Amino acid sequence: MPRSVNHVASRVRRKNMMKMAKGYFGRRKNVWTVAKNAIEKGLGYAYVGRKQKKRNFRSLWIVRINAGARQHGMTYSQFMGALNKSGVELNRKALADLALNHPDAFKAVVDSVKK
Repeated sequence: MPRSVNHVASRVRRKNMMKMAKGYFGRRKNVWTVAKNAIEKGLGYAYVGRKQKKRNFRSLWIVRINAGARQHGMTYSQFMGALNKSGVELNRKALADLALNHPDAFKAVVDSVKK
């Protein structure tokens, strides 16, 4: 009895992978083994990149809050400590937005924290 191999499913799998390789340069887009390796590496980078994105944004927010706080005579560390003590529940994303786009509102937050 001949060996049963599901060619339909394996072809679909290869076809989907080759679809993911669209836009790659050279043999990465049309040679199966090269494309498969490139896609797997790319998916790994994408997974790591999603984690790094969160880190990068948090550090950007911290830089912006620090710059805003220093304009009002405080460091980032002092400002965040006072913010937590005063019970103001604004996250870093909101604080960074205030510091960058609404300096008057950020000044009001800093003044409320200083008291």
